[in-house]
Amino acid sequence: MQQETLLKTKRIWFGTVFGLAVTLVFGWSNGMFAALLPMFVLTQIDRWNSGLIAQLVIAVIWVCIQVTFIIGFFQPFPLLMTLVVAILLLCKCIAMTHKSSYLFGYIGLLMGSILLNYGSYQGFDLEDFVMGLVASALLTGPIVALAFYLFPEPCNIQPLSNLANQNQAQTHNDNQRKDHLGMVRQAALGWIVAMAAFILFQVADLNDSLSAQASILIVLAPMTFIGSMAVARIRILGTFLGCLAGMILQLTLYSLANNMILFLLGFAIAAAIFCRWLAMGGIKAGIGFSAMSALTVPLTSSFVPEQQDAFFSICYRFSSIVVAVVVTSLMIWLVHHFLVRVIRYKPLAASSVTR
Repeated sequence: MQQETLLKTKRIWFGTVFGLAVTLVFGWSNGMFAALLPMFVLTQIDRWNSGLIAQLVIAVIWVCIQVTFIIGFFQPFPLLMTLVVAILLLCKCIAMTHKSSYLFGYIGLLMGSILLNYGSYQGFDLEDFVMGLVASALLTGPIVALAFYLFPEPCNIQPLSNLANQNQAQTHNDNQRKDHLGMVRQAALGWIVAMAAFILFQVADLNDSLSAQASILIVLAPMTFIGSMAVARIRILGTFLGCLAGMILQLTLYSLANNMILFLLGFAIAAAIFCRWLAMGGIKAGIGFSAMSALTVPLTSSFVPEQQDAFFSICYRFSSIVVAVVVTSLMIWLVHHFLVRVIRYKPLAASSVTR
């Protein structure tokens, strides 16, 4: 068990660092996806799984096509666009209520919401963002394959059972999927909160709060009230640790941060601890995922060597995520209790049956 966890840690660490290295060498924008997507996949599996990777790639490409079409045709008509977005998000939430299509729905909901909000802002290069996201998704398969080639599973060790999503591993109860009434509540909960986030970001013009919006949907991932509350605490703790690691890395390198090799080496050292947590599963995996996101995103999107540091970006990221998580948790609590009162099982009366 310990040896297998160590091998999984190496695979996750290699996939994350190698993905970031590719983006640095080729100068890709949105390099965070090339680092985070392989990490996400390698956390889920203990053996090569082409089906999971194909589902991830198809989900990314399909939602990019959908969002490009919606913004291109419906952006001049706000009410009509809101209706189309509502239908799109509802389909994604329904897909999340089924275990076989959960990943497809969640990737569509997360990436779709981000693309829809930011694509509607003036000055946002949607085409560049989409191309970077698709390229990172296509790169995920080769990186995962290389990770398993370099760190193969020993033949004398039985693989661990597949881990659930690190943001829902401690809360995802498959028995709830079998309950039709519970599935309706889950889809309704996810759809209401996702639509509220979309409308809020449109009305308030929050074009610099990508991390806050992503946090809303990450907290929403379990699709249950109890699960979301657990993920909210994990998200805040993991974000704090990741932001702290990012600040320490930047202060340590200081003027040497423009050296690509030293920057990548510092990132690899900081990521090693969090990748270890990801391989262990459970609550630690959730903390590790949030920490890796908080470490990777500011250093790949806001940090420019000798031009712009990421200190204030890291501080803003942590504060915005805390506010987003607290507000989202409150809204999920309100929506959950509302749905429990509205959507409940009511058996037919005996008189109505005989009648």
